[in-house]
Amino acid sequence: MQNCTFEFSQLHRFGTAFYDFLRLRKEVFVDTLGWDVPHNDEVEMDQYDTPLAHYSLVQKDGQVVGGARVMSTAAIWGGNTYMLRDAHLGKLPHIPPEILPTEIASETVWECTRLVISDALTTQAERSTCLRLIVDGLVERAKERGADELICLSSLALMRALRQLGYDVSRMGPTYRNDEDGRQYAALRMPAEYSTQRRREMAEACVIAAQSAPRQLHTAA
Repeated sequence: MQNCTFEFSQLHRFGTAFYDFLRLRKEVFVDTLGWDVPHNDEVEMDQYDTPLAHYSLVQKDGQVVGGARVMSTAAIWGGNTYMLRDAHLGKLPHIPPEILPTEIASETVWECTRLVISDALTTQAERSTCLRLIVDGLVERAKERGADELICLSSLALMRALRQLGYDVSRMGPTYRNDEDGRQYAALRMPAEYSTQRRREMAEACVIAAQSAPRQLHTAA
């Protein structure tokens, strides 16, 4: 599996990947979970898919098998801000305002939304790898733009899965039961830091680079 990250100005670099992500969202959120969100017969696309959004997708054998969206909590596009803040302001009927205890609008805090993994990934190992690649991609996009914290509205099951991958996730406020799919959700927060595996790989790369540096200098001499 491979991760790709981009924003609207870079969509053309990845062929149909963005459209395939929207198609996967429709399959999961509309067809399976029954959410009342904007869609047609092929794709789901909402008011937060704007030029202010960034995306982290995962592909396997050329097919999009997972992805998510991330944007700054300081984002404003027309009459919308970001999902949790709009819910806090009473604009989203299926999400209770108290789910975000305190209004947040900061360039250092980014919100992750629309995380989805395809049912084509059937093993726990595959799904965990996909989740890790998605979230590390979100962390990368946000960190590069000054973020130090990520927040999201998520199921409690996802919170447990993220913790297993080494993300320091905690709950921000109360839980609620979604009246569309019957699942328990809560607002979560975590430092904008990579998974345990990504941090290990980065540390190993630094060691290899440090070990090879003297040899390179000697060869040059």
